[in-house]
Amino acid sequence: MRVAYLCADPGVPVFGTKGASVHIQEVVRAFRARGDEVTVYTTRRGDHVPDDLAQLRVIERRVARGDTAARERDIARAARELADAAAADGCDLVYERFSLFSDGGARIAAETGSPLVLEVNAPLIEEQRLHRELVDEVGVRALAEQSLRAAAVVTCVSEPVAAWARGLGAVDPVVEPNGVNTARIRPTTARRYAGETPTVGFVGTLKHWHGVDVLLDAAAELARRGCGIRLTVIGDGPAGAELREQATRLGLEARFVGAVAPSEVPAMLGGIDIGVAPYREADDYFSPLKVCEYLAAGIPVVASRVGQLPQLVAHGETGALVRPGDPVALADALEALAADPETRVRWSVAARRRAVAAHDWSGVLARTLAALPAEVGA
Repeated sequence: MRVAYLCADPGVPVFGTKGASVHIQEVVRAFRARGDEVTVYTTRRGDHVPDDLAQLRVIERRVARGDTAARERDIARAARELADAAAADGCDLVYERFSLFSDGGARIAAETGSPLVLEVNAPLIEEQRLHRELVDEVGVRALAEQSLRAAAVVTCVSEPVAAWARGLGAVDPVVEPNGVNTARIRPTTARRYAGETPTVGFVGTLKHWHGVDVLLDAAAELARRGCGIRLTVIGDGPAGAELREQATRLGLEARFVGAVAPSEVPAMLGGIDIGVAPYREADDYFSPLKVCEYLAAGIPVVASRVGQLPQLVAHGETGALVRPGDPVALADALEALAADPETRVRWSVAARRRAVAAHDWSGVLARTLAALPAEVGA
């Protein structure tokens, strides 16, 4: 099957270090593992090209810099031009990562007669209005409604996202949380279980709502209690400088690694004994890739009890769930797990088993394609 994968979001490079970039790459890998031929049409290619995707055909149409209104208009033009290129190439299936100001997937589907799978990861219109700048809300809403109604399958990462999509006209959206490549991310034999100070790790973009500041406060609380842990923070983002200053102010010897290419993540996970997802109480529509990666790497997880996390982390079996935004509760859970290597071993085995059984990207894609008409996706 020839697949046209479209992403018109200039903030999401196909070969970048963001979770969204990993998401694109893994969906492409899952298609290719089925034997499908994939061409990616994008507004931003990125520079961190994994070896196994070096031969992937990528058609790029960059979006010009400028004020917000001009950039919105150029994203729409880029989406139309990418759609024209994909229609000229031909395809059997269109797979679009939902982006603001793009109706490209709908255009390709109309031109080629191929079905459109539209993947929605967040209520982007509301996010843009609340956290960034949105000039043409009427226009972006119209394009979104057109795309959602044209899709043969709308797949959403969570039920709140599906509810949002329904409000814009999506018919029977499928809820399919994010996954993980369990062949690429595996447990490592280098992990320590006893006799050494455990390393507590966070992987992800450093944004305020991710709660890394809560993790730092918890680490300071553990230091006051005399509980020794190592702390590693992998990733960077808008809150990075503030978090590094906080760690210094608290006297923590936290290791801030910075952003790394997705190809480096498996090795980085090998140095973590306890993975943390310390989200604050917030909108619960997100689907955390990092937790799936912790599980696949056989890392016990301590996470906030918010959003999808209670479905991902089985409390007392693969990890522990704590009250969001509470550094003392987080410190309590980390202290207990740091002092109990036998439980870490048991939860590690269960975490890996759960990731393979429920969260591998191949299963995510298979379930999505199963929602297509019977004659497609075979």
